[in-house]
Amino acid sequence: MESAARPAGSKTTPIGFLRRDPRTLSILWEDGHRDDFDVRDLRLACRCALCVEEMTGEKLLDPKTIRSDVSPQKIASIGNYAIQPEWSDGHNSGIYTFKDLRALGARAAATSVENV
Repeated sequence: MESAARPAGSKTTPIGFLRRDPRTLSILWEDGHRDDFDVRDLRLACRCALCVEEMTGEKLLDPKTIRSDVSPQKIASIGNYAIQPEWSDGHNSGIYTFKDLRALGARAAATSVENV
């Protein structure tokens, strides 16, 4: 996968997904950047109508209701713009666009730098 990366590549086109360990989903982007996501954090970032109020954007999902060991059981491709995980807690209506995943990775990286 790394050989397909190029500095001028798209920031929102994934060229590889890897389950690095039971808690980490790694995405390699065409521009060579790699984001490592804690899978529970991804579950908590779901923006479907069951997790976020559509009109106000208010979060409906209570993080306390999501087990620490939640994990994707299957990840389906949605066209060429998103993925849709089926989670171990039965949730399967969230669509994660590649643009949103890249932004989520950038926010997580900024937060980890602030905490150093």
